[in-house]
Amino acid sequence: MVSGEKSPARHYFDWAATAIPVPSPPGGSFGNPSSPHQEGRLARESLEEARSRCAAVLGVDPKTIYFTSGGTESNAIVLYSHLLNKSGARLLASAVEHASVRENISILEGLGKPAAMIPVDSSGRVSPALLDKTLEKHPDTRFAAIMAVNNEIGTVMDMAALSRVLRGRGGAPIHLHCDMVQAAGKVPVDISGWDLDSASLSAHKLGGPRGIGLLYLRRPLKSIYAGGGQEKGIRPGTENTAGALALAACLETHASPEPLQSEYAAASRRWEKLIRALQSLERCSLIPHDRPAGGEIFSPYILQASFDGIPGEVMVRALDDLGFAVSTGSACSSASPERPVLQALGIQSKQSLEGIRISQGWSTTDEEIELLLQALREVLLFL
Repeated sequence: MVSGEKSPARHYFDWAATAIPVPSPPGGSFGNPSSPHQEGRLARESLEEARSRCAAVLGVDPKTIYFTSGGTESNAIVLYSHLLNKSGARLLASAVEHASVRENISILEGLGKPAAMIPVDSSGRVSPALLDKTLEKHPDTRFAAIMAVNNEIGTVMDMAALSRVLRGRGGAPIHLHCDMVQAAGKVPVDISGWDLDSASLSAHKLGGPRGIGLLYLRRPLKSIYAGGGQEKGIRPGTENTAGALALAACLETHASPEPLQSEYAAASRRWEKLIRALQSLERCSLIPHDRPAGGEIFSPYILQASFDGIPGEVMVRALDDLGFAVSTGSACSSASPERPVLQALGIQSKQSLEGIRISQGWSTTDEEIELLLQALREVLLFL
């Protein structure tokens, strides 16, 4: 940029990495919730209020909610509890899980825990048939991790149908864990209806602060963490009371039925416009290629597209120069050129390296969609 030129206006399309924050609500106390004095008691009351509010939105018992630092830690708590299980029970995970599940499963496998991947179809979905086939192959399975909405391509899993497959089998029960980080506040979720044993979510994907999330546990488990015994020993450490209140407010604002339906409809309309325009662009391919403009199989908040002959990193930088923030994939894996999710779909490596992720949020406007399309056309002409 020439010295003295005015920087272009910024337009944010990387909501799946982190949501644009909203102001934190007032309330709570500076006291430590574990302290016995008045300030501590006030903080404890605020923390339990936040727990009850989160539980009310999610339709579960407050006793099943544990506050953590976010989705990654929530997933890790559940996964690493298996280190305390001396049996040879097998761990399953879908081939399109977030790195916080996929890579920790790999570590556990290296530590002697048997594990396997559940394949997905061309849309990135675990179908009931694929899950059933995997369970037939691995009858020693006692744990399955299946995310509700994929963080790179937006595929929505049919969690109710997959749960029925798991529950319909005889023998020892199988723990079903669901990463709901990209689902809560974006698409309808039903912890009880899906018959989940555990689930994770993160506040900053909902417009809240970083460093706060929650873990749902139908029943307590043995945690490898130790410390002050906070969160009933599941996640010891001084509780983030202000963060918990902010998470509760974000869930009420975006995951309650009325705002969820309204925002989902608006997001779907914007995404349909964007997808139809992208389908008409030369050199542009959607991932998966047959992704529809609408429907319930994909979240209207996340989209993956590739541009023939333009590496994804180059497209990201070119759009950044024009004032648009997009990414090549998960922010948590941005340092690696590998794209395991796209590989699981059978996407060729060339197209995989040309992929970019576009994601929107509640404050995205129709005008921004049009401006993004203009910027993409400009980049395609230049490159």
